[in-house]
Amino acid sequence: MAHPSQLGFQDAASPIMEELLHFHDHALMAAFLISTLVLYIITVMMTTKLTNTNAMDAQEIETVWTILPAIILIVIALPSLRILYLMDEINDPSLTVKAIGHQWYWSYEFTNYENLMFDSYMIPTQDLLPGQFRLLEVDNRMVVPMESPIRMLISAEDVLHSWAIPSMGIKTDAIPGRLNQTTFIASRPGVFYGQCSEICGANHSFMPIVVETAPLTEFQSWSSSML
Repeated sequence: MAHPSQLGFQDAASPIMEELLHFHDHALMAAFLISTLVLYIITVMMTTKLTNTNAMDAQEIETVWTILPAIILIVIALPSLRILYLMDEINDPSLTVKAIGHQWYWSYEFTNYENLMFDSYMIPTQDLLPGQFRLLEVDNRMVVPMESPIRMLISAEDVLHSWAIPSMGIKTDAIPGRLNQTTFIASRPGVFYGQCSEICGANHSFMPIVVETAPLTEFQSWSSSML
């Protein structure tokens, strides 16, 4: 999870988030190179006393500064489109979980099981145990198996919410009357935190999301205990 004075993203916990981090670095490098070139040209123009009348009407220069930005945009757009298609790709999920946003808590339904459903409320500050995070811990975590494709069906019962796990690269709106879909694969075991990312009312900041990823055997033990 994030820590104080952190400048970068959280460590990736899914292949999609790893791709997003790589694309961020790629786009940032392109922006850095452009900014450096523009700053260099401005500095040269402001400091030199030489003038070149041939540069006042140069078709070659105009051609270059028209084609070069187009090439840069293509270099940035193609990886972006690839990641968009990867995020929408859902192939034979091992588990389907329905997350429903309420004011102000989440409820989960594991559709592969007949009676596996529960509500997830934030633990009040006075009830926290040593080592637990304030405003982020919940009484019932959503446990899923690692290294398995998980399909999330996300909706809301009252107002707009948003189900977001930054370290997994997930942010999907929960809209009343609409069923949105996303997928993820947890690449390592752990506990991952998120929060509702849509301003949904007075207690918007108090409906956290906690996803725990575990090996398949531990998930089976957890699901058996919840039934």
